[in-house]
Amino acid sequence: MMSFSIKRTAQLVSFLLLTLSVPLCHSSTFAATKKQERVSESELAAKVDALIEGELKKAGITPAPLASDEDFLRRVTFDLAGRMPTTSEVLLFGLDSTPDKRRAVIEELLKSHDYGVNWARYWRDVIYLRATDMRARLNEAQFVDWMTTQLNENKSWQEITTDLLTASGDVRENGSTALIFAHEGDPAELAAETSRIFLGIQIQCANCHDHPTDKWKRKDFHELAAFFPRVRVRPVRDSTPRTFEVVSMNQGNEFARRVQMLKNPEFLFRSYDRNRDGKLTQQEVQRTRMARGFEQLVSRADTDGDKALSAEELKSMPLPENTQRFMSEYYMPDLNDPTSMGQVIQPVLFVGTKAPEGLDDLERREVLSKFLTSQANPWFSRAIVNRMWSEMLGEGFYMPIDDIGPERSAVYPEVLAALAQGFTASGYDLKWLCRTITNTRAYQRKMQKRSEGQLQTPFAAQLPTRLRGDQIFTAITQVFGVDDLQADRSTGNRRYQRSRSARGQFSSLFTFDPSTSQDEITGDVPQALFMMNSEALNGMLGTNRSTKLAQIARDYPENKAAIQELYLLTLSREPSTKELEICEDYFQQAERRETALEDLMWSLLNSSEFITKR
Repeated sequence: MMSFSIKRTAQLVSFLLLTLSVPLCHSSTFAATKKQERVSESELAAKVDALIEGELKKAGITPAPLASDEDFLRRVTFDLAGRMPTTSEVLLFGLDSTPDKRRAVIEELLKSHDYGVNWARYWRDVIYLRATDMRARLNEAQFVDWMTTQLNENKSWQEITTDLLTASGDVRENGSTALIFAHEGDPAELAAETSRIFLGIQIQCANCHDHPTDKWKRKDFHELAAFFPRVRVRPVRDSTPRTFEVVSMNQGNEFARRVQMLKNPEFLFRSYDRNRDGKLTQQEVQRTRMARGFEQLVSRADTDGDKALSAEELKSMPLPENTQRFMSEYYMPDLNDPTSMGQVIQPVLFVGTKAPEGLDDLERREVLSKFLTSQANPWFSRAIVNRMWSEMLGEGFYMPIDDIGPERSAVYPEVLAALAQGFTASGYDLKWLCRTITNTRAYQRKMQKRSEGQLQTPFAAQLPTRLRGDQIFTAITQVFGVDDLQADRSTGNRRYQRSRSARGQFSSLFTFDPSTSQDEITGDVPQALFMMNSEALNGMLGTNRSTKLAQIARDYPENKAAIQELYLLTLSREPSTKELEICEDYFQQAERRETALEDLMWSLLNSSEFITKR
């Protein structure tokens, strides 16, 4: 097993900085609508480019030229399939003189199985990284499998959203239960995440008070939460392995009746206060329905320590936390009186649509999904268009991508409107959206450092974006020519240890919330140490055994050819003239050619370019 000393690591880092010449610069209400006609992807892509370039021209900004074939292929392969292009794919694409070759490769990637896997893992991170219950990791694999199938069968975003909101059943069998399971069926948490993910609106800021920066009132938040009080997550008894299920609880509100009885205890005292002294004791409630829970009541409500309960003590007893989880109606808490049940709230979508009364749990959730995905609701399309555009270009029309709304201002509002209307007219077709975005010149532009003017008028050039953890893992396995990596038990990072598979461990260490702005994403020391010193990686860097690097050493006896192959393998491009010169000089100075090959591969793997979508 290969190891690197601190001195050698420092030397290699210096070498890494010299060999990589590519700069990576980061910038610090419903209204009735007429039915939209479906627009072709190429037609809308051209319209988008015309609008963006018109605004750039007004601002005096010259857009960057289109990216090279190498850069475009690497970018679009990561975006659509979550992997690097192979060396042969890079070479063949460069040799292809067909005018429509970029459009053709987009189509091939959208048809690949990898497309569904890549975006299923993206949505896994969106849902699970903000889970309120880490037990939700239990059905991660089921969710990814389910979501992969939905995406590869090109189910509409409307269908996927509806399935996530109306799911029920065993979480180990039904991957669509992920969102509800991740938040324990809690109405407030589900309201917050439903609004954030599917509408791009942070309405949870109105949970305890009116929204400080938007028009949403406190009641708006709780009316959304009122769609979820009858959904439950409960353990499946005697299950092996242990599992949970999402179920509907539509029976009468027994818990609420009990709480109301405690808050208005006159009936209890008439029935059980035998000596009429205004106190209930253990002896008085023996052999009654109160006997079983009386001791617990005393522990919560007995303020004077006499082991008896007065009417005032019962009335002032604080409610247990999360009482909402036991009720089949939704109560908005009374902030002035935490001991009260609060006000019963009926479900209303905060952008203006009220649900009928008398609906059971599933009916409420079905109505909500219809409200959300209605063509009359512009925020449903705008949210997903803004999210997908940002994921592919490094920045959205609204930033952060999940904080949009009527009080926010978008850059290029005409472009966003055109894309959202086209997406709606497509039947919420996600492949249509991916195809449209990737065919724009805005997407295909070369990466450049941003000027001051581009901060206000973006999309003149492509922004470098950090690869997600699972994409980096896939890229590493491609470089080494293996299907998986050995799980590295040496790391002390708890997040890394949480998952037993090597991919799961790696993703835990390298993952980040995909809703985070790119300029807020930074690496950390554990990540750097893993890439530099991991036994799992260093074990495959040797040339004295059956490794990919050993094969390159044998197949490419000339240093120049070996260097070019390593660049193609790791960065999907050939080295620049300057990089090639530096590397050849390094090979000549090295005591052993094998050592130089190992150092070069190590350096390329530890470059910022390797973990960045350029």
